[in-house]
Amino acid sequence: MEEKKFYLTKKGLERLKKEYEELKSLKIAKVKEGSPQTWHSEDLSSEYFSFQDDLASLEKRMAEIEAIIDNYEIIKIPSKKDQGRVGLGATVSLEGEGKKGKVNEFMIVGTLDANPLEGKISSESPVGKVLMGLKVGDEAVIESPIKMIYKVKKIKYSSF
Repeated sequence: MEEKKFYLTKKGLERLKKEYEELKSLKIAKVKEGSPQTWHSEDLSSEYFSFQDDLASLEKRMAEIEAIIDNYEIIKIPSKKDQGRVGLGATVSLEGEGKKGKVNEFMIVGTLDANPLEGKISSESPVGKVLMGLKVGDEAVIESPIKMIYKVKKIKYSSF
């Protein structure tokens, strides 16, 4: 079975590696601190269960990051001939139907770098899927609660 590829920007990869190192340090500190006493009166200690849950959460997130780091691909600027189509790393300018001059701009990234508040949408999101492969002048029909039609005005690739 083929592993899933995780598409990341260089900044996204650096952020994950930093998070991993922080989690590793936190785990080491927790283990050095030591496990609370297992028994408290005649019942198992709630601090012990809390400690075990925290440790399990740390280890789970560390394993997730390891899986990503083992299967990532850095998003690169495509060749000149492929820059005419929307792909990973493209910044796409869209104009809404009947809204002349109102332009929305999105950068298409992998799921781990997506942040709609920063204008970064995943290539796997409903909008991202519609935009992938389009070229300037194409219409993007996006159906969420209502049907919206956008026209691709500009596609730009730059370093990220």
